[in-house]
Amino acid sequence: MQKTFLLAALLLGLGNLAQAQAPGSTGPTPQPAADPTEVPIDGGTSLLLAAGVAYGVKRLRQRRQA
Repeated sequence: MQKTFLLAALLLGLGNLAQAQAPGSTGPTPQPAADPTEVPIDGGTSLLLAAGVAYGVKRLRQRRQA
């Protein structure tokens, strides 16, 4: 019980140390996007789509066998 309380107090105390940068900090300036509605289709999306198709085919085959 005491260890849990100590851990919770420690984690809550560490939240004060995590602060964002000041507004005047120097950093990279964001470049405007050509069109905000554009969505990149990369390898991850196509792999997710292929996995979904493979899972669907597997389920259909299992349903026909039963």
